[in-house]
Amino acid sequence: MTESRNLAELVNDRIDEFLESRASILAHLGDDLLPFSAFSREFLSGGKRFRASFSYWGWQSVRSAAGDVGQPTSDELRAVVTLAASLEIFHAAALVHDDIIDNSDTRRGAPAAHRRFEKLHTDGGWDGDGDDYGRASAILLGDLLLGWSDEILDEALALVDRETSIRVRAEFMRMRTEVTAGQYLDILEERAWRSRPESEHRERAQRVVVFKSAKYSIEAPLALGALLAGGIDAQLEALRSFGLPLGVAFQLRDDLLGVFGDEKVTGKPSGDDLREGKRTVLIALTREAVPAPTKNLIDELLGDPALEPEQIASLQATITESGAVDRSEEIIAENVRVARAALDAAPLGAEAIERLSELAETVTRRNY
Repeated sequence: MTESRNLAELVNDRIDEFLESRASILAHLGDDLLPFSAFSREFLSGGKRFRASFSYWGWQSVRSAAGDVGQPTSDELRAVVTLAASLEIFHAAALVHDDIIDNSDTRRGAPAAHRRFEKLHTDGGWDGDGDDYGRASAILLGDLLLGWSDEILDEALALVDRETSIRVRAEFMRMRTEVTAGQYLDILEERAWRSRPESEHRERAQRVVVFKSAKYSIEAPLALGALLAGGIDAQLEALRSFGLPLGVAFQLRDDLLGVFGDEKVTGKPSGDDLREGKRTVLIALTREAVPAPTKNLIDELLGDPALEPEQIASLQATITESGAVDRSEEIIAENVRVARAALDAAPLGAEAIERLSELAETVTRRNY
């Protein structure tokens, strides 16, 4: 492996290499396990690879801080690429479980995992309920991917010293705990919001943003890469101060796309978050700005999986006219500004700082 190759290609090759080794294990159990191998490959073949990018540039920002350190050794490069691959596999596991929780039928323009398993049941004419079979099978697929993310992380940590391995492992497990807790908080807000004071709705939505997405999407990958490179406290603090507000901006953009995104670009039906009843910051801002009758209408429609296109359009118009979209854009811009300011005079490599600044634009101005 050479550093000159595109990072995404390196990560894709590493994932393919790992999946091939695990496919051989599944193959020993018979052809019935072929869907697990096939679906794993399909779910890991696409994606934006943002987490891989942030882990790599977190690593590179520390590694290059001292100036000209030369090309990394093959073991150093393999370690960071394998770490990046573990994050992508963990992300795939989270998406499989998230689609079950949210009752989402699609992922990246194709059927979600539980719908793929449901189709196997239907096509095979098997006993029992196809929906139950699909969900149960997808839960197991997500669990398998979660275990695989640990396994490949171990392969990365075998290439570094013991102290570094311990620090990286601790950060990875903290990330897992926080994103799982964040997912629960998201479920909780969808069900318990009526029992909470109106004054707390936005704050509680912001808490979901931080723990379900912001930390695990950007802050943790940056920290993991930095720790792999032996980062000191000042470097980690700078990267966390950059990563957390940027992660918030990243998720707020995602929330806008979940309501207004083009299905042909995002791979998700337009207004999907409205059908799922997501109590996002965008919805909290909208409810704060509209009169009681409009607020009641939002509450009546939000979370109805059978929303008609005209109802989706009506909700979209209400959100826009309330000023919530403009306010979200302002919050995104402010978080990006805060994130970039955290890199000023940071004890990190200059090229990496420039690249991180570019990534800040990429992840917060995307339309997918």
